Amino acid sequence: MADIPVYLIAGFLDGGKTDFINGILEDGFAREDKTLLICCEEGELEYEQKALDNVTVVTVDEETALTCSQCKEWEKQYKPKQVLIEYNGMWSMERLYREVLPANWVLYQVMTFVDANTFETYAKNMGQIMMEKITNADLLVFNRCTDELKAALRKRNLRMVNRRADIYLEDLNGNSEDYNNGEVCPFDLDQPVINIPDDDYGVWYVDVMDYPDRWAGKTVHMKLLMCHSKKYPGTHCPGRFAMVCCENDVQFLGLVAKGVDLNKYKNRDWVEVEARMALENHSAYKGKGPVMHIISIKPCEKPANEVVTF
Repeated sequence: MADIPVYLIAGFLDGGKTDFINGILEDGFAREDKTLLICCEEGELEYEQKALDNVTVVTVDEETALTCSQCKEWEKQYKPKQVLIEYNGMWSMERLYREVLPANWVLYQVMTFVDANTFETYAKNMGQIMMEKITNADLLVFNRCTDELKAALRKRNLRMVNRRADIYLEDLNGNSEDYNNGEVCPFDLDQPVINIPDDDYGVWYVDVMDYPDRWAGKTVHMKLLMCHSKKYPGTHCPGRFAMVCCENDVQFLGLVAKGVDLNKYKNRDWVEVEARMALENHSAYKGKGPVMHIISIKPCEKPANEVVTF
């Protein structure tokens, strides 16, 4: 049985999913390959009929109605070469992956579209559902952005939520820009010692992971939680715990560190460090990554907020 590529378009109602689908269909996405379009959410915008010549549209109103057997029946009936799914923002993506897609339906790309104006509301009230759509995305687009919303989204450090996705911010006129433009560093790199405030560790971590070369040779000062890696024996990786959305999303953000006094401290000891940054090969990074060469280290009081938030 031949593999069928599946393109999943996710996001909440009025996030821009249908508009995107219309765009790619009008650009010829289905011109050569017979396409099955599974619509799981009907918004105000409809599909452009002129672009549906080689497309079969089926509608699913209830999550329980979208099943593996139903997908196989559609495959038998319509014989598609590729599948587009406009997915309901309130439905579970994990269920789709585990229970719905037939074995020969291969998920090629997940594209998530978000209305920047409603993102904070959804993130606050339906954090887990929203973050599922973002963390699974290969392409993430925030549309209807004003300059203020762009600044707010960048401040939120969405790269921490999904480090592999291509993220774009689209304005009201449809012009888009790369979320990760890297034009402005959030810290003053001209200081002899760059102090990283307790609440800004997450901002720094994202920047040093995305742009380790510009931090190489810089001296930094901050409070960290000591960690000795179990996966990589002999490797020290102090860092901070960070909460992206809610308590279920807490994760440890550590960096490889080298220094003679690191063994003196136990896991979860709070330490104040000054370190010289470098870009080096290390197995923990599976290649090159930022390494902290400890200049000085001493015990310290824990910060007011032990967990970094985004």
